[in-house]
Amino acid sequence: MDFNQFWGYVQHSVPLLENFRLQIVWEYRELFIQGTKMTLLITALAVVFGTLIGLVMGMARLAEVRHGPWKYPIKLLVRWPATAYVTYFRGTPLFVQILLIHFALRPLLVNPDDGLLISGELANTLNQNYSAFISGFMALTLNSGAYITEIFRAGIQSIAKGQFEASRSLGMNYWQTMHHVIVPQAFRRMLPPLGNEAIMLLKDSSLVSAIGFTELAYAARTVFGNYARPWEPYITISVIYLILTMLMAWGVHAMEKRFKASGGIH
Repeated sequence: MDFNQFWGYVQHSVPLLENFRLQIVWEYRELFIQGTKMTLLITALAVVFGTLIGLVMGMARLAEVRHGPWKYPIKLLVRWPATAYVTYFRGTPLFVQILLIHFALRPLLVNPDDGLLISGELANTLNQNYSAFISGFMALTLNSGAYITEIFRAGIQSIAKGQFEASRSLGMNYWQTMHHVIVPQAFRRMLPPLGNEAIMLLKDSSLVSAIGFTELAYAARTVFGNYARPWEPYITISVIYLILTMLMAWGVHAMEKRFKASGGIH
């Protein structure tokens, strides 16, 4: 029995599903599978690189020299740029950021003629085959990095000042104190909001379909455009998103229990 016969039997058995044509979703199952893979890929990459940005920017937001010649340079060149970055990406819509990066920033950085980062034939190949992925990855990473920056900042500030003072009395500099003492203790407190940010990013990745990235929302829009039936494709991706977010929430909860039992990062 193939899927169409199976679903026909289900419709016959459950009258409420008589007009629910799940066959059209099955027809495009490869597109939905590919969309799920790309959603998970771009989310995972954005979370990893966004966390790295958040860690650096979080420490930059807290960098301070109270005395000496480096007091104002640190404020002007480290703290203020980090604050400006966080303010912009937390204060503007992600959808606007995606469009701005796709149509303005990415062509400036990756351009066959005069790209600031990549030019020539490689830039032409990237623009033809991976333009939506690059733009979506950049937008999601920078956006998540801004929120994770604040998570790291709050987590670091939650550690008692005595930990800083004890580390400095042992001869550690600022970065050594953060790496060996503060961040390992703060990570356990930061894990729940980091997990929430990852889940939000997974759902927000649907916005990247606006620039042609083949993820779940793009797959649903394709089926809707071909059949003019919104219920089947959009309910399907809603269920897929729900399953993915529940799995992520379960994973975060399991990590919380593990770190709580072990007392932190080892």
